[in-house]
Amino acid sequence: MEILLWVAVIIAAVAVEAASAQLVSIWFAGGGIAGLVAYICGAPLWLQVILAAVVTLILLLATRPFVQRFLQSKETHTNADRVVGRAAVVTEPIDNVLARGRVTVLGNDWTARSLDGGPIPVGTQVRVERIEGVKLIVTPMQ
Repeated sequence: MEILLWVAVIIAAVAVEAASAQLVSIWFAGGGIAGLVAYICGAPLWLQVILAAVVTLILLLATRPFVQRFLQSKETHTNADRVVGRAAVVTEPIDNVLARGRVTVLGNDWTARSLDGGPIPVGTQVRVERIEGVKLIVTPMQ
């Protein structure tokens, strides 16, 4: 019966890993193999479980930091990033409550919202604080 336990652990870990885009369970497959080998060698169940847990932990600690470096998504910068910190002019009144407002910055028209949630009238010079989706978040310039 124990052999089925270890085969199930290995199959489940590999199946979960195959279904995901990140490393989430491959270490458990290694631990399952260690438990299976311990079973084949005649070790009692408690020792099989301990060996499986220790091998899983060792594999996790040894490989995850290395692999994570390659799995982290790279941030893609676009030309839109260049508007952050720039001055803009409000061309349509900014009203966060009504979800309205537009500014012109570097010759381009953008949807805008105010950082503090307050209204900003047409003609006001604002500074672009950040970009959220396709909206600029702005604050009035002093």
